[in-house]
Amino acid sequence: MSIQSIIAHEQPDNFAFTAENEEKIATILAKYPEGRQASAVMPLLDLAQRQHQNWIPMKAIEHIANRLDMAEIRVLEVASFYTMYNLKPVGKWFLQACTTTPCMLRGADDMVRCIKDKLDISSGQTSECGHFTMLEVECLGACVNAPILQVNDDFYEDLDYQSTAELIEALAADTPPPIGSVIGRQGSEAESGATTLAKEKKTAKAGK
Repeated sequence: MSIQSIIAHEQPDNFAFTAENEEKIATILAKYPEGRQASAVMPLLDLAQRQHQNWIPMKAIEHIANRLDMAEIRVLEVASFYTMYNLKPVGKWFLQACTTTPCMLRGADDMVRCIKDKLDISSGQTSECGHFTMLEVECLGACVNAPILQVNDDFYEDLDYQSTAELIEALAADTPPPIGSVIGRQGSEAESGATTLAKEKKTAKAGK
């Protein structure tokens, strides 16, 4: 895979952090001893992405490399390795669909199929309206309420075809629903509700 294939063709002429982000950077860099500033590359990439319409231009890569005394290619290696970083423009709603084993066993294929049906996009594509970008990703770390769809910074859990369709409609109308389990599950309890603690409570009452 060439660098040209993973970065945006149209790039800004310059990049500089805002004054607000400069204050955050000072706090971040203070966490690391002298000579170890390269450890701050990930939070600085995140700041650059949030500042620049949810994607990181090459000028930001250059700026961060100079700031942390790193080779530009090392910064680009980090930015291109993690799916949390975007090197091309994405839609207002960035949909990251987990398709690894736990989510797939719980119906991730229906969730992804709904996105394709409703928005006519596959992984790595942006909808014609420009509002949605979808990417199939590895485990998002919330397997207990699989399948998971990450929308920007938030998780929507326990999705199926119909609830995914309703979520897309709400996002299109700029009225995102409450985050978390769409069926109201709490923590890691079963779909039918808590079981273990309920049984222990009954046993305790029986002992009395």
